[in-house]
Amino acid sequence: MTCSIPPVTLDILCREQKLGCVLHVTPTPYLHWRGRPGLDPALHDDPEHPPEALLQTIWQHQRLRRGQLHALDGRPVRVLHPGFRSVEGGPDFRGAMISLGDGPPVIGDIEVDLRPGGWHSHGHDVNPAFSGVILHVVWDGGEPVANEPPRLALRAALDAPVGELGLLLAGQGELLSDAAKGRCCEPFKTLSPAQQTQLLEQAARLRLESKAALFQARARTAGREQALWEGLFRALGYKHNTWPMQSLAELHRRWSSPDAGLLGLQARLLGISGLLPQELSRKEGDQYLRHLWDSWWREREGFSDCTLPRTVWRLHGVRPVNHPARRLALAAHWAARGDLLRRIESWCTKTISTPALPGSLIELLDAAPDPYWARHHTFASKALPSDQPLLGEARASDLAMNVILPWLWVQAADHGNTDLKVRLETRYFQWPAGQDNSVLKLARQRLLGAPGAKILKTAATQQGLVQIVRDFCERSDSICTGCNMPNLVREFREQ
Repeated sequence: MTCSIPPVTLDILCREQKLGCVLHVTPTPYLHWRGRPGLDPALHDDPEHPPEALLQTIWQHQRLRRGQLHALDGRPVRVLHPGFRSVEGGPDFRGAMISLGDGPPVIGDIEVDLRPGGWHSHGHDVNPAFSGVILHVVWDGGEPVANEPPRLALRAALDAPVGELGLLLAGQGELLSDAAKGRCCEPFKTLSPAQQTQLLEQAARLRLESKAALFQARARTAGREQALWEGLFRALGYKHNTWPMQSLAELHRRWSSPDAGLLGLQARLLGISGLLPQELSRKEGDQYLRHLWDSWWREREGFSDCTLPRTVWRLHGVRPVNHPARRLALAAHWAARGDLLRRIESWCTKTISTPALPGSLIELLDAAPDPYWARHHTFASKALPSDQPLLGEARASDLAMNVILPWLWVQAADHGNTDLKVRLETRYFQWPAGQDNSVLKLARQRLLGAPGAKILKTAATQQGLVQIVRDFCERSDSICTGCNMPNLVREFREQ
């Protein structure tokens, strides 16, 4: 993927950076308590080969002689943006922008390996996830190899000794360098805390109404209950498995008869999903699996036209507690009770204090202790020492903000119930902040210049920040070409 940047912009971006003086760290008790984590034991034992994590952080902060970089094939390398560190597998950095030689700027991924042979030994050459790598960053360069991305060696390109960088960059792996922050970061800093909150809440309101409109549109063709089930299933799939979950939700009327009982519903959902293990063994938990197969064996022909292939699921990187099989087991509990819609509508009319909101929804949506899934995360996992809930506070808050409150809000709007709309809006804007995630972490640093999570005090301000990312950041590139958000923030400040 390529992009075109005005020459004036390129001239500003590619200007050589002046290096500051060497920082001497004062020995203090705190430094002793901290254990000097920057001085990784590997630097003492083998200073010729620093840890790969340190190389990634050096690249992230661009602690390089940036005006003097050359690929192994001799072409000058200009790093216009180092990219955003990935925590989900695949290349180490996404959305980087570089130019090689006289070529135009190119957007793509960066892979960092200690040794050049890592490209083949780690299987990057045959992994489609690495097809977008535009630069292979290594410690020592080796020789250029055909059919590999251009390679850049860091050993001779650092702006300070590697041991010093190991100390100075300790704990900085999640922070962005100033060069990687967005153009709207400085305008955002000029807003007062009240103005920042007001702007984020305006974006959150748009997000609430947009999600409500989607539920409204779906309800016109499928009915409001079906629209709710689809929203709940999408949320249970997280971003990796949204569409398989959506496919199962669309089949709700086929699999959801309460007379099937809890075990029958779990067998149907796990069977249709393709997540039911094909082989039985003597391991603990196989009795439950046998019961599932006893039920699914009798019914699977009737669902053969809609059974999903197991390969449709993305399971790499999914935490065991969030495994889709466990989420489907929870959904079977909802269907077995048969009164989910009534309970949600009753919940929205109750008076609940702000701190108690997540707990109240967990009480509504969590299942009674499940004989198997309360003690297992997956079919392959060992039994847990004690019962664990199938729904935690973080997922309950996500369901509230992205599904339940928007769905209830549009029902109130359609029925002209203004009082209920106001009650739901109050609940939406007062809901306590939810769990942090990679999108919020990056957005806080890139847009707000604040790595800490405390700046976002409510779930609504978190939603507002995500909305800004969707509306602006994802429509631009890593150096904010053509993005109008900085000007809009300045106008907002003057209002």
